[in-house]
Amino acid sequence: MRRILVVGASAAGLAAAETLRREGYDGTLTLVGDEPHAPYDRPPLSKQLLSAEWDTDRLTLRTPAHLDGLDVDLRLGAAATGLDLGEREVRLADGSSLPYDGLVIATGVRPRRLPGEGAHVLRTLDDALTLRERLTPGTRLVVVGAGFLGAEAAAVAWRLGAKVTLLEPAPVPLAHAVGGEVGAVLSRAHLDHGVDLRTGVTVTEVTEDGVRLADGEVIEAEEVLVAIGSLPNTEWLVDSGLAVGDGVLCDEYCEAARNVYAAGDVARWHNPLFGTSMRIEHRTNAAEQGMAAARNLLHPDARKPFAPVPYFWSDQYDMKVQAYGYLRGHDEVAVVDGEPAERRFVAVYRTGDRVTGALAVGMPPKAIRQWRQAIASGALWREAVPDERSTLLEEVEHGGTAA
Repeated sequence: MRRILVVGASAAGLAAAETLRREGYDGTLTLVGDEPHAPYDRPPLSKQLLSAEWDTDRLTLRTPAHLDGLDVDLRLGAAATGLDLGEREVRLADGSSLPYDGLVIATGVRPRRLPGEGAHVLRTLDDALTLRERLTPGTRLVVVGAGFLGAEAAAVAWRLGAKVTLLEPAPVPLAHAVGGEVGAVLSRAHLDHGVDLRTGVTVTEVTEDGVRLADGEVIEAEEVLVAIGSLPNTEWLVDSGLAVGDGVLCDEYCEAARNVYAAGDVARWHNPLFGTSMRIEHRTNAAEQGMAAARNLLHPDARKPFAPVPYFWSDQYDMKVQAYGYLRGHDEVAVVDGEPAERRFVAVYRTGDRVTGALAVGMPPKAIRQWRQAIASGALWREAVPDERSTLLEEVEHGGTAA
């Protein structure tokens, strides 16, 4: 294997390239990215960069000298447009083709959009800088989508003095990601800070004056941010022969086809720790999966399943949210430390008879760290969580959420 191609100059793609060199690969290594920027960190886009606490230089993942030291053929501003598995080559938008012996796909995701013109999205460095210029005190901002990205951006905009309206189609924000009980607690922070949070509303289009709802109402705003989720960048793989479906479909080793691996936001793989297929859009997972894919590609006789305990974090107002595991589709959630009403607690999640997730709000890292080990070891719920612990459901019933 003398030619390895990494498509996606992302956190996952960079981690793959670095791992290949660290593991002793000395052949031709090409890293292709569709943006003109060198690999940079995305989580600060909706936080430190949007708030102007950081400048763009702080987002760069590696210095030019480090990239030079990797001896990588770095192709920036070069979008991949096709893959030919038989010929083992990737086509680029400029009409050229790159041959490979081994391929790592790390093309990430792109934002979902709404009909209409003029709305912001928040995925790239340029997206964040454009929105930052427009968030002046008194600006009316509508944020469509109260997931983690929308919630973080709303919190920053509020701190910058914007008048924020946050719209969410679900009855409870973040219920799909962390459960209705925890989502209700987190959403109270928006109301407490004076954000106009409206749930159970559907936006049909962006207009010149703001956004239009399904019932015909127009909510006026100078700026609109659409944060309604993302789509994996797999359109360039149509007719390639790879299986795609909400991501590049991979086995437990992150392999999608012979000598073709995927990593990061675009990869949907079977995680044997949880016994299910998952696609994780979190920064930590991107780096870890990039390393795992590179090792398995380079050492096919010593492959190891990629079975991580996923981790993510979010900063909203004065809240630090941290979570381990796979929280979706859980059967029960229980508070094991702190007080939800004070937005300072640890909650753990049960799926079947095992502990599969843990989430902390406003707690030190050590408060949740022990639960990572419980998840990794497949701890039984009845042994890990005392029976007297109450679920968050009672808190929600008494506290309620936005309507």
